[in-house]
Amino acid sequence: MYFKSPGKENTAEVARIAISEAKEGNISHIIAASNTGDTILALLGESKKQDYKVKLVCVPHVYGFKENGKNELSDDTRKELEKEGVAFCIAAHTLSGAERCLSRKFQGIYPVEIIAHTLRMFGQGTKVCVEIGAMCLDAGLIPWGTAIIALGGTGRGADTAALLTPAYTSAIL
Repeated sequence: MYFKSPGKENTAEVARIAISEAKEGNISHIIAASNTGDTILALLGESKKQDYKVKLVCVPHVYGFKENGKNELSDDTRKELEKEGVAFCIAAHTLSGAERCLSRKFQGIYPVEIIAHTLRMFGQGTKVCVEIGAMCLDAGLIPWGTAIIALGGTGRGADTAALLTPAYTSAIL
């Protein structure tokens, strides 16, 4: 499925497709980049609508991404999602993290950024899917060697879903 344009307006359809594909392929884990919780809520709604229980992991931005000491995901939303059984992975971003500090400081490009830019050639959402896959695997939130579905997007919402078997960050290639 290809969308006419990227963006959050595709979130509901991506969630519908992701749950449908998980059900058809007997996929037990779906992970999603979600800074507000909206993408996870869409997945929860589709999971109930399609009557397919799946383990959901929410991957918001790290603390301090926009404002030092703060996370964009509200505490109330996080508590609401935790009640629904959603797990969280809030960790340094595999494809930027400390390397972004070096590139800003020394005005260069570094190997991990090359990986990120290469993945963006397939779309920002594709880069996000690969990145959060490694992050969730590193955190022990998804099983090693098992296919999962990852959702990512361009800006807000989800416009990409990928079926992948993530690698640890230490084996990203």
